[in-house]
Formats: sequence, C-alpha cells, structure tokens
Amino acid sequence: FLGIVAAGMMMVILLGHIDLSVPWTMTAAAMLATTVGGPAAIPTGLAVGLLVGLFNGFGVAYLRIPSMIFPLGVDSVMRGLMIAHTGGFAPQDSATPLMRYLAADKLLGVPVAIFVWAAVSIVIAAILSRTAFGKAIYATGNREAASYLSGIRTRWVIVGAFAISGLCAALAGVLLAGYSAKAYQGMGNAYLLPAIAAVVIGGTHIRGRFIGTVVGVILIVLLNSVLSIMQMPEAGRQIIYGLVIIVMLLVYGRTAKVTS
Repeated sequence: FLGIVAAGMMMVILLGHIDLSVPWTMTAAAMLATTVGGPAAIPTGLAVGLLVGLFNGFGVAYLRIPSMIFPLGVDSVMRGLMIAHTGGFAPQDSATPLMRYLAADKLLGVPVAIFVWAAVSIVIAAILSRTAFGKAIYATGNREAASYLSGIRTRWVIVGAFAISGLCAALAGVLLAGYSAKAYQGMGNAYLLPAIAAVVIGGTHIRGRFIGTVVGVILIVLLNSVLSIMQMPEAGRQIIYGLVIIVMLLVYGRTAKVTS
C-alpha cells in the first residue's frame, strides 16, 4: 500500500510540489467504495481519487496556490465530508470480495497486493521514461518557466501529476479497506510521512528515477518493521520519519552543491 502511495507522490514531488491530501483521499475512497459495494466499488473509489487529484491540480496550477496549502485544505474538507457521511462513527459497510482478494489473498504464494504494486510501478515507470508527458514532468520540474516558453503546457502537466497522485492514493485506500475488511476513520493518516520519506530516500528530486522510490519504499517498510519489533509508539515513529526526511534532504543538498 505504501509503495502505491509513494508512486503517485513521486510524480508530484518531481514537479517540486507535494500532495498533503493523501490521508483523507485514501479514507474517502475506501469509505465510498465500501458504501457503494458490488462491481462499482473499486471504480467509485478510484473516481474519488481522480476528482480530488484534478481539483488539487487546478488549485495549484491555475489558481497558483502553493501545494503546501491547497491540498492540505482539500484534505481537511475531505475529512469533514467523511465525518458528515458517517456521522462521526466507523462505517458499517464491509469491503467487497474483490477488494479483499486484491489486498489480502495470495497468488502462487505471493500476496496479490504485491502484483498490484508491481503493475502500478510498471505503469508509472513507463509514463516517466517512455511518454511525452513523463518528459514534460522532468522538464517542468527542472524549470517551469523555461518549459512553458518552450511550448510545454505546464499547467496541464501539474494537473496530470496531481491526478495520478490522487488515483494512487485512492487505490491504496481501497486496498487497505480490503485488507482490513472495512473502512475506518483516519485510515490513511499513517501513510503520508512514510510515503514522502520513501520518495526522499530514493533521491527523486536529485536523480528522478522510479527505482529509487521502490528502494525507498522497501527501506521504509524495513524501518517500520524494526520499530514495530521495538514496540515504538506512533509518536516516536512520526518523529523518526521526519528526521529521516530532514537528514536525507541535508545529504542530497550537500551532494548537489558539491556536484555543481
């Protein structure tokens, strides 16, 4: 689930932005998917993520509101809407059999969720390396003004990146609901900082390679396992994730200065 969230987050960070609406995008997608149920459950969840991503992209690209502010406001709005939707209580709806299969079952002894993450990774890597949109993301992230003057529709690039981030967050939320057999309040809160940390550890803003994000996800999962064994409380985990982000930014910042 973390790898899917980080895959979408990487697209936004490559542009020099950040998507802080991930926690409640995941939660809203999961809640509405379990509410709708049936064959329309997963498409409904993904539609929620797409709409949130498009709205975030519009606010950042066209209204020119900083990405540290606009998606955070959207996250708060989504939280309020979901509390109103459930009355402040845990939803009574359960995940569909397909959601549970994709999240919790195994295929050839390997969790199906791993195959889903692999599929998402292949799609994201292909977009970045083999499409004009991917090249536009790198160009816009390096110099947005120069990219705009060279003919790239930079606003659409930003909207597209946020849309992909929203889709990935929604997919992760739907899978998490399948793994838990239900949706619950704040289920995405634990994924924001680890996703950012995974992307930063992978050196996305320096090298921009998707394999770096994959390595970052694996390292964060291993770190989380160690913290679980140590019975580290959630507050301590958040502190450690924050310190990891700060340290890696300092390391990459010094590396960039030496290189230049």
